[in-house]
Amino acid sequence: MGICTGDCLCKNKSHEGKRIVLTGGPGAGKTAVLEIVKKNFCNHIAILPESASIIFSGGFWRKDSIPAKKAAQRAIYHVQKELEQLAIEEQESAIILCDRGTIDGLAYWPCEETLFWQELETTKEKEFSKYSAVIHLRTPTLEDGYNHSNPVRIETVKQARKIDEHIRNVWAGHPKRFLVDSTKDFIEKVYKTVELIRSEVPECCKKHALIFKNTS
Repeated sequence: MGICTGDCLCKNKSHEGKRIVLTGGPGAGKTAVLEIVKKNFCNHIAILPESASIIFSGGFWRKDSIPAKKAAQRAIYHVQKELEQLAIEEQESAIILCDRGTIDGLAYWPCEETLFWQELETTKEKEFSKYSAVIHLRTPTLEDGYNHSNPVRIETVKQARKIDEHIRNVWAGHPKRFLVDSTKDFIEKVYKTVELIRSEVPECCKKHALIFKNTS
């Protein structure tokens, strides 16, 4: 779990953490946004690591078979659920910024959607209710800057865009979802995203959060 590095002068020592999902297809820019948030927001903003990266970088089998894909998504869901619960029980964070949410895995699920909910013993409504906001960064085209620099990323541009569309459908219907489109100017995309996150920060911490400046 990452904690933002800025000191906060607010007197609230405990917070009722508000969860925000930062999601999007491969190469959408989540890592860059989270680095900026980590360095410029106060220490009452927690950033949860991506559960899929924890799972796959730890050696979980990454096979193309249906049993393997289902097992991976079940594992990712439960790791994500426990990370979020830990952050809530610690009561130190006003904002719990999630690098993907519990149901992003539905975009990678190889079977019928009903089996996803059955096997995880949950519902879309229950999972939606956990999150105060969902910010979806759209995957760029090759012209807009898609790259393969992440060693865990294995998707082509076409595959990444298809996954991005699946993720968009997964979160459709959430009462507070924001879509941030890709542009040739990546800084503009980062600026919009950071300001959306900042708008969710409580007043006691907001004045210590970065007022990000778009100088492009």
